[in-house]
Amino acid sequence: QVQFVESGGGLVQPGGSLRLSCAASGTIFSIYTMEWYRQAPGKQREWVASITTIGRTNYADSVKGRFTISRDNAKNTMYLQMNSLKPEDTAVYYCNTRPLVDPHYWGQGTQVTVSS
Repeated sequence: QVQFVESGGGLVQPGGSLRLSCAASGTIFSIYTMEWYRQAPGKQREWVASITTIGRTNYADSVKGRFTISRDNAKNTMYLQMNSLKPEDTAVYYCNTRPLVDPHYWGQGTQVTVSS
């Protein structure tokens, strides 16, 4: 069974930084594009960033220039370095594959709260 464990979230002040991790198991991590999503209370899940198997990256306009996605295939782990955090970045952050290995599975996510 595919499993993702997101970690690294927390409470930070505006302008601060966090580094999120996504540890994957139950699938061949290296053959999939990986993505970060986030979901704020009362809002739909939003795509944040993606990284292909060979390291090509894409970002939502809302985070471009502030967030950096990366992956370590040897560790089956993906990262999201988040700098210059804003209150609107507050959300639960999730990771997943593209395409979805299991269309109905999402990990527990990790809470990011940006507040003064």
